[in-house]
Amino acid sequence: MPRTFRKVLVANRGEIAVRVTRTLREMGIASVAVYSDADRASLHVRTSDEAYPIGPASAAESYLRVDKIVAVAKQAGCDAIHPGYGFLSENPALPEACEKAGVVFIGPPASAMRAMGSKTAARDKMSAAGVPIVPGARCETTDEATAAAAKIGFPVMLKAASGGGGKGMRLVSSAGEMASAWERARSEAKKFFGDDTVYLEKAIPRPRHVEIQVLGDREGNLVHVFERDCSIQRRNQKVVEETPSPAASRDLVARMGAIAVQGAKAVGYFSAGTFEFLLAEDGSFYFLEMNTRLQVEHPVTELVTGLDLVREMVRVAQGEPLGFVQDDLSSRGAAIECRVYAEDPSNGFLPSPGVIESLCVPAGPGVRDDGGAYAGCTISSFYDPLISKLSVWAPTRERAVARMRRALSEYVVTGIRTNLAFHDRLFAHPEFAAGRYDTGFIERYRDELLGYPLVKDDQRDAVAAAVAVAAARMERATGVVQASQGESGSRLSPWVASQRVGMSRR
Repeated sequence: MPRTFRKVLVANRGEIAVRVTRTLREMGIASVAVYSDADRASLHVRTSDEAYPIGPASAAESYLRVDKIVAVAKQAGCDAIHPGYGFLSENPALPEACEKAGVVFIGPPASAMRAMGSKTAARDKMSAAGVPIVPGARCETTDEATAAAAKIGFPVMLKAASGGGGKGMRLVSSAGEMASAWERARSEAKKFFGDDTVYLEKAIPRPRHVEIQVLGDREGNLVHVFERDCSIQRRNQKVVEETPSPAASRDLVARMGAIAVQGAKAVGYFSAGTFEFLLAEDGSFYFLEMNTRLQVEHPVTELVTGLDLVREMVRVAQGEPLGFVQDDLSSRGAAIECRVYAEDPSNGFLPSPGVIESLCVPAGPGVRDDGGAYAGCTISSFYDPLISKLSVWAPTRERAVARMRRALSEYVVTGIRTNLAFHDRLFAHPEFAAGRYDTGFIERYRDELLGYPLVKDDQRDAVAAAVAVAAARMERATGVVQASQGESGSRLSPWVASQRVGMSRR
């Protein structure tokens, strides 16, 4: 019997907590935030109806504590918990604890999480369900891995059996590289996931990373909500996503979608989830993993379909059926998202935490900014340095790329380093504009995207100082800070000026 939630705890932080809270408010549901000591003044705390502290800055002592999260939900009188993404969103211990406490978990069943949580177990499960998988092997020692790789054929990719986000992954091109890559992959897997189990897969040359959004209810109704191309990655982590994929025909997407639905049914899935595939140049595709949660890049799917995926998750958790079938869904136009990070692309994309001095977010037709920051807030070193997700929609991909370039030209962040200049160069690159890219794109065009193409090596420091002085003068003269606080007036941002001499935005 369907029920109606009165109050929901959002077990997350940053932009995704703000985004979930917005949908809850539209549905007339009160929101409860949780925060660590480092997040006391965060935007997600300010935008919620209630907020409760859950511990020190360390995620292990706050956002990853199932007992604390559930205890606050009970204390606040919540009907349900939405996990967002990251942290506990794919930990079956949370839905299990919710069930014991009489609180509804807004997400898939714990059984599906367990079935898909281990990449090796998921490969076996999906293979049995008829889902194509990349040739691979599970190995216990370096010698076994080397032998398996020789049989499959180099190059191969070592991957952590648990976790994701590019951690515990190593490309191995020859037998001589296996020993060191094996040890490094295991060490990283142990550090980030507490499990040093790794496996290997055949490396697909120049692949696209294409994922399929699935959505299901508790009655067994499942649909796919088309694809997202997530091939623009740094350190095996996504930074740009778009739909439709420039490399996938509608027929191919339909086939991938049907396979994803087939795989989801095999594990009794409901709520929102995503099947990730490697798409080869010949059109063949292979299962990578399933993310049993809402994806970071879900806004682009919402922009082309008109769905609110968070709303659908809440409805399913309340016991309501999907209000549509596959034939009711359609994709219109093109949407692109780029992740705006506090990081330094010229220094290996290392995080660049600090205080945001001023923030001016783009707006206008077809522009959406899912942000979790504000002028004066601190981007903490304790968590992922995501500032916001900038998304655009337009009737065609060509116009969407042009719209994103316009939106990026309006985006101003001062006080910390960001990857905004990187995004500007990426969207201006002729190969990207033409849709000709794969997962190795950033590395292939590294000098053009991350370097200083218009400045000689021995002149960089001098030019950087000159740009900094010019930016400071321009800010005082044109009122960038005032504009970021809402005052009108045209201006040329310091970042735009810096682009003319090939510098990254400060």
